[in-house]
Amino acid sequence: MDTLLLRARSILLVLFTIQAAPALASQNTILIMGDSLSAAYGVPSETAWVQLLRQRLEENGLSHWQVVNASISGETTDGGARRLPELIEKHGPEVVIIELGGNDGLRGFPPNVIESNLASMIENTLQSGAKALLVGMQMPPNYGPRYTQMFAELYPTLSDRYNTELVPFFLDGIYNHEEMMQPDGIHPAEQAQPKLLDKVWPVLEPMLEEARTAATGS
Repeated sequence: MDTLLLRARSILLVLFTIQAAPALASQNTILIMGDSLSAAYGVPSETAWVQLLRQRLEENGLSHWQVVNASISGETTDGGARRLPELIEKHGPEVVIIELGGNDGLRGFPPNVIESNLASMIENTLQSGAKALLVGMQMPPNYGPRYTQMFAELYPTLSDRYNTELVPFFLDGIYNHEEMMQPDGIHPAEQAQPKLLDKVWPVLEPMLEEARTAATGS
């Protein structure tokens, strides 16, 4: 009887392991830490670039990747740096997209403070074993050439320092087209959302493939 019971338990354990494997595989997570540009500000949520990302993952056979959007309108790098450790612990992401800094710049925060906060986020991401994708921003020229240059240089500098992937300027080809922007001149309109995704996707897709290869060893 004991032998039969042990065999039954072994069979159940094998079946549980087989059934659990797909569930574990489905837990690949992309965590997005952004501001209003990623929080669907002023556009229907179903048309926002983050939702379009979910659709593209599905279309490309990458439905095992889930997207956790932790973006908040008005978020700064300080707020993101404070929130990130808990979010990493909760979701265990493989990839963290850091789309922050725009609000800091619009408020005239010192570039060295912005850099420090972004560096903290990148370091927390890398220390967790995840990969970081940094999304760059730029300031309008009315902030003065010195500030706008220092701000723009933050992102490539950090990307080089930590060897992270980089989208150089999220609004490139969008901000200077009136029809692509909302009336406030700051936020992309609905028709610009696919273009935002097209800025991120060519950088993100190889990262997902690399993560798959690392997980399977092939």
